[in-house]
Amino acid sequence: MSKEYDLVVLGGGTGGYVAAIRAAQLGLTVAIVEKEKLGGTCLHRGCIPSKALLESANVYRKLAQAGEFGIAIDEYKFDMKQAQNRSSKIVEQLHKGIQTLMKKHQIAIYKGYGRILGPSIFSPLPGTISVEHDNGEENTMLIPKNIIIATGSTPTDITQLQVDGEIVCNSDQLLQVESLPNSIAIVGGGVIGIEWASMLRDLGVEVSVIEQSAHILQEQDVDVRREVQKALEKRGVQFFTNYTVKQQEINEAKTLSVAIKGEDQEQLLTVDKMLVAIGRTANISDIGLENTAISTKNGKIETNEYFQTKESHIYAIGDCVAGLELAHVASAEGIIAVEHMAKQKPSPLDMTKIPMCIYSYPEVGSIGLTEEAAIEEGYTIKVGRFPFLANGKALIKNEANGFIKIISDKETDDVLGIHIVGPQATDMISEGALAKTLDASTWELSQTIRPHPSLAEVWTEVSLQADGKVLHL
Repeated sequence: MSKEYDLVVLGGGTGGYVAAIRAAQLGLTVAIVEKEKLGGTCLHRGCIPSKALLESANVYRKLAQAGEFGIAIDEYKFDMKQAQNRSSKIVEQLHKGIQTLMKKHQIAIYKGYGRILGPSIFSPLPGTISVEHDNGEENTMLIPKNIIIATGSTPTDITQLQVDGEIVCNSDQLLQVESLPNSIAIVGGGVIGIEWASMLRDLGVEVSVIEQSAHILQEQDVDVRREVQKALEKRGVQFFTNYTVKQQEINEAKTLSVAIKGEDQEQLLTVDKMLVAIGRTANISDIGLENTAISTKNGKIETNEYFQTKESHIYAIGDCVAGLELAHVASAEGIIAVEHMAKQKPSPLDMTKIPMCIYSYPEVGSIGLTEEAAIEEGYTIKVGRFPFLANGKALIKNEANGFIKIISDKETDDVLGIHIVGPQATDMISEGALAKTLDASTWELSQTIRPHPSLAEVWTEVSLQADGKVLHL
């Protein structure tokens, strides 16, 4: 069986299904090939379930503080199974929503594994898609005018760490646990590792983070790194920076002994579980790239600024191309790719206008240049910084740790970067994203009138502080 489409999307994750919707809005006939479920890693094994568990951990932590709010609670406990059930219900509700959107936009869904074929009787160009079905049905041939590769990524495993999915886990596997370990070693101090460290520590797990670099959260501003590590250490998380795992051994009692090596010393950790969170690997093997002229670099598909590969009718987006591995980035890339193939003349993606978030406690939201990067790029900068400790709403919420930091060009006053550590930072950074989109200045931010009391008032104060005019500090 064969079927022709204007566009076939390989992968129904956040990038793929959003690209498909935009293409349908532009009048293209569209199909998605997905081997598992629509929504991909973000919905089923990443963003949504992990943040649902983080919210459960937040509630549990709040209960421990209830006495400070005048509320007496005699007894409470955490039920991992119930937390998982709640997470699953949220995921299923969103999954049904995506299915409804596909029907609304008349997007065909082919469940199976898709591969790109070379020139054939179906097409003189590489691009016919062979869909292998799990149920034993004969392969379906899809003949598209255009293709978007949106196959996503999977957790990167280290051979020497012997990931077994039970004691040594990646993030996908750890999301499935029904009971909490007493202790865990987390290999990797990036976003995934820090979010898990925060969550598990709030739930009473003894946590050790092993990071081979000198600092955690390498992509973040130096002040952000320090603040997050300080906050987690205060809650009992141990950090071993400049350390690597030298050896591991599981004993008969299924306890894991982990030997780690630093520059001039070694440590032995004994834990119940280990999480390997050292990054993700693009899913680009065995999808037929060898049948095309598409090139790769460092395990990623190479594209131009519109996410077009060397095969002009084939585009690639999301985790399988270079850039930030974030769901909202994949969606933006998908829209640009579709609009480019439809001759809509989209603007290229500006990486300095993409917000990045960490959903730990404290939360982190950032956008634009770090202070170090701004100096390296030759800017003469001015820096404003304002603590949540001086914000009334933060004190009311009993979440007054952290700060907002704004970096701007001293000559033009244009905002270069914004970094927030503190309450609701992952929502607060949206105002920073708008500021970057509008090329706002610190003066414009300082002139915006915000409600009192609110967390948002720190925007006014930090903007004023950059010019030495801060009011409440």
